[in-house]
Amino acid sequence: MEETNYNYKNTNPSGFDNFNAQGPIQVPNSTAVLVLGILSIVLCVCYGIVGLVLGIIALVLSSKAKALYYENSSAYSLSSFNNMKAGRVCAIIGTCLSAAYFLFVIFYLIFVGTMLSTVPWQNLQH
Repeated sequence: MEETNYNYKNTNPSGFDNFNAQGPIQVPNSTAVLVLGILSIVLCVCYGIVGLVLGIIALVLSSKAKALYYENSSAYSLSSFNNMKAGRVCAIIGTCLSAAYFLFVIFYLIFVGTMLSTVPWQNLQH
C-alpha cells in the first residue's frame, strides 16, 4: 500500500469555516456590542459607573469585531455588521452620558462637602 501525504492549507487561522448552510456568519460579538451599548445608555443613571464600564467594554469589543470584519468582509453578514455599528454608536453615547453624570456626581459631592464644612457646627448646640 502506498502512503499518501496530503498537505492541506488552512486558509482560515481560526480553523472554522466562515460560511454555514445559510450563508455568511455573523460578526463576532455584534449582538453583545448592541446589548452592551443599549445598556450603557439605560444604566448611565447608576451614578455613571455601570454605564461607563459597559460602554467601555462595548467599545473594545466593537473595535475587535470591526477589525475582523474589514479583514474579511465577504465572510460576514452585513446586517450583523450594521448591528455592531449601531451598538458602537450607542456605546459612545452611553459612555459620554455616563462620564458626564459621573463628573456631575463628583462635583456635587465636592460642593455639598464644601458647604457642610463652612457651617458653624459648634454654634448649633442646644
